[in-house]
Amino acid sequence: MTNRADLHTLTGAYATDSLDDAERAQFEEHIGQCPACAQEVRELSATAARLGLAAAVVPRPALKEQVLRSIATVRQEAPRTEPGPPGGTVPRAPLRRASRWALAACLAAATAFGATAVWQHREAGDARDQAREVQQRTEELASLLAAPDARTRTAKLAGGARATVVVSEGRDRAAFLATGMAEPPRGKVYQLWFNDKGTMRSAGLMDPERTTSALVMKGRVGEATGMGVTVEPAGGSPEPTTKPVALLDFPA
Repeated sequence: MTNRADLHTLTGAYATDSLDDAERAQFEEHIGQCPACAQEVRELSATAARLGLAAAVVPRPALKEQVLRSIATVRQEAPRTEPGPPGGTVPRAPLRRASRWALAACLAAATAFGATAVWQHREAGDARDQAREVQQRTEELASLLAAPDARTRTAKLAGGARATVVVSEGRDRAAFLATGMAEPPRGKVYQLWFNDKGTMRSAGLMDPERTTSALVMKGRVGEATGMGVTVEPAGGSPEPTTKPVALLDFPA
């Protein structure tokens, strides 16, 4: 039986349907009496739904066997503990914040799974450097997607591609999620742009080797009313040189 203090840490597991029947029943009884946990479940579920807009990348068949072999040989890091306050009172709010960002980071990492699989075959030093870089991008993306004021707009693109833009007015940032985009021509790259009332401002480049992406656009939203995507030479251009392959207005 899970104690009352532990119940506050199960919001992420509940939102991702990771509890057994007994735990689920106990937690559902708990959130009926705990508005804070009920609100957090709603936020985490919304975050998972936004991330679900980006299609998962199918890993190579041998990866599952490789991971299962590693489980028996890789030592699990012991959980960090902090001394509790007098009287054994559990600090509930920090636990909720920790579970929220941990879940969001894990969900966002799933959208970048295709990139992380490549690390398995690179030198350890390079893999660690890339892991840190992707972790930073993942945490930034997860934080934006979990923002209380995050708004989304989704559109179908040519060729069956699907794109979603997420905007947080409070954070003054935007994210772009796309799936099924055609590979750009050799030596070319997709470049993102903020649409400042007709003037296009560079917002970063997509990985030319991936047709599914989830990334925070570079720069502040500012006065931008929408965004666009064009095909540009490798390294990008200071201004668009081709007709946009995608134009999306930001959600109102």
